[in-house]
Amino acid sequence: MRHIAIIGSGPAGYYTAEACQKLFGDAVRIDIIDQLPVPYGLIRFGVAPDHQSIKGVARRYEAVALTDNVRFVGNVRVGRDISVEELHTLYDAVVLATGAPHDRALGIAGEDLPGVIGSAAFVGWYNGHPDYQELTPPLSGPAVAVIGMGNVALDVARILSKTRAEFAGSDITEAALTALDRATIGHITIVGRRGPHQIAMTPKELGELAHLDRAAPSVDAQDLPPADADAALEPGLRKSVAHLRDFASAAPKAITVAFDFFAAPVRIEGDGRAERLIVERTRLDELGGVSGTGEFYAIPATMVVRCIGYRTPPIPGVPYDERAGRFANAEGWIAQGLYAVGWARRGPTGTIGTNRPDGIAIADRIGAEVSGGSGREGRAGLDRILSARAVDIVTFRDWKRIEAAEIARARDGAPREKFTSMAAMLSALAE
Repeated sequence: MRHIAIIGSGPAGYYTAEACQKLFGDAVRIDIIDQLPVPYGLIRFGVAPDHQSIKGVARRYEAVALTDNVRFVGNVRVGRDISVEELHTLYDAVVLATGAPHDRALGIAGEDLPGVIGSAAFVGWYNGHPDYQELTPPLSGPAVAVIGMGNVALDVARILSKTRAEFAGSDITEAALTALDRATIGHITIVGRRGPHQIAMTPKELGELAHLDRAAPSVDAQDLPPADADAALEPGLRKSVAHLRDFASAAPKAITVAFDFFAAPVRIEGDGRAERLIVERTRLDELGGVSGTGEFYAIPATMVVRCIGYRTPPIPGVPYDERAGRFANAEGWIAQGLYAVGWARRGPTGTIGTNRPDGIAIADRIGAEVSGGSGREGRAGLDRILSARAVDIVTFRDWKRIEAAEIARARDGAPREKFTSMAAMLSALAE
């Protein structure tokens, strides 16, 4: 029997558990450990609340979770309730699937001003993550700057632009919905250092901006390359750039979502809080490098949301790559019996589905490197230690009771109304 502990219950964690199940059959016991009482990580707290079809992948993870040899162990913080070293003595393999939930910093002056928010915090706020419910985004100002040219930047701009009616069928929290409904934002600027051919935005997400009730996208036609240059792009990017070309002639609406290309953030200014983002105009060289032109200008912004990537938080006792913001690893291998998958392995790249081959590769590696007859305690040892430390675990069946309570309290048309604090989750379970 192999005993495997997976730390993190997001896509990378569940895909790894699924791969181990398929490879080892009944000869494996898997514990998926999470610090929250609720599973699914990025699916619950990172995917935009108005993208419910994407969240449907959770049904696949539920099928894995409800099997006899996989157990969800929620409400357990590794590094506080139990260490990686202790897990290593209990399990034949420990897999880190913690994702990359912390924001990267811009590293510019004024970044610490009130009104400057990381996308992890802002997305966590409207998605109901307990760690970010004290956030009070300044939504009463006239202008927002969103720094980044990826899908997260699009999510932020879209969420800021939608009417209450456009959130029908989403699981955005009522508190966030109410705050957004009272917002007075009229202009959103999406800022990127490079040009239209270098964006990391996918066609579907870009196309959504053209169908908002009160907001319209805007692109300066002078920022667009010659149309015949699009032919060399890969098909997905070519479709994305086609959207940008359409945006250059879009009719204005009450809210403008403007793309500002070739603009590098230099500093954030304001009298005690963010009021404007100072950027430098950039140019691309023949190799795609970026350099400044010496031309500076201000973008009005009473809120600045940086969407420039994420970092995996370190765990005591695990080698860490500070520069890359992830665990130090070689193709997922950290040390004997210790592995990383997903963003904890690669950094924040790829889609949800990209985590599946990661999980398969690590399952294969565990099969080749880890004996199935070590006699380690696994689950029984974990329960013994946590019980001695008075840590109350939350199982997947417990989570289903929390989920039922969320569904029962949903507003009309919404799939659920999330509990947004640990206390509320555990209280619902007690009831």
